[in-house]
Amino acid sequence: MKAVLEPNLKKDELIIGGKTFTSRLMVGTGKFSNFNAMKEAHAKSGAEIVTVAVRRIDLNAPGHTGLLNEIDTKKYWILPNTAGCQTKEEAVRVARLGKAMGINNWVKLEVIPDPKYLLPDPISTLEAARELVNEGFIVLPYINADPVLAKRLEEIGCATVMPLGSPIGTGQGIKCSANIELIIKQSSIPVVVDAGIGVPSEASQVMEMGADAVLINTAIACAGDPLQMAEAFKLGVEAGRKAYIAGRIPVKEYASASSPIGGVVGK
Repeated sequence: MKAVLEPNLKKDELIIGGKTFTSRLMVGTGKFSNFNAMKEAHAKSGAEIVTVAVRRIDLNAPGHTGLLNEIDTKKYWILPNTAGCQTKEEAVRVARLGKAMGINNWVKLEVIPDPKYLLPDPISTLEAARELVNEGFIVLPYINADPVLAKRLEEIGCATVMPLGSPIGTGQGIKCSANIELIIKQSSIPVVVDAGIGVPSEASQVMEMGADAVLINTAIACAGDPLQMAEAFKLGVEAGRKAYIAGRIPVKEYASASSPIGGVVGK
């Protein structure tokens, strides 16, 4: 397991691609009822990284009032993603398009040919990641919770790995906890759990396991009250991270009294 910070000796920061962040909650931009709801939820979340599908951006559209116009790029770091790409070639092309738009050279790499379960293609993801890393991109690949693939992606130079907790948008929670724990233990790059998380306690769960961050979209955007839920996820992520740093007590087979036996009245 990664080394636990010693309290008060080091500032707890998330470093990805040479950039430093204090929030460990990343948020998305899809499925909100309107732009105002999205912006208010982002503010409540305390997030510093916001992911945007490159295919939702059309800078040349007449009367353009697109997504990027609604995000304060001085406050948030934009993470372009390749959502909607089904092949390696599509994903690489869309990543290059995001860079050509002048956003930045980061990319959340998604290659998803499966229309029903929306599971990422491991082979095409690895191939696309290798090509984009060689072109100088900061690559954050979205993957199944596959420890072998995660290690391969780290070895070719990806900035993070982003294993899913369960299929995207399902809210099923963490169905792959054993594999996510293996990925965390073996990784020397940040591990960001992405997809399937439905409530803050599940985000806290993976943070307690040692994940470096989580990315949440549907669970906030489609909540009954997105603003309340965004703030709840902020607190859940913070609580899980603090618990990981503090270190949990050992799990024991038998009970252990909280109060000392010695000096008890009547003994």
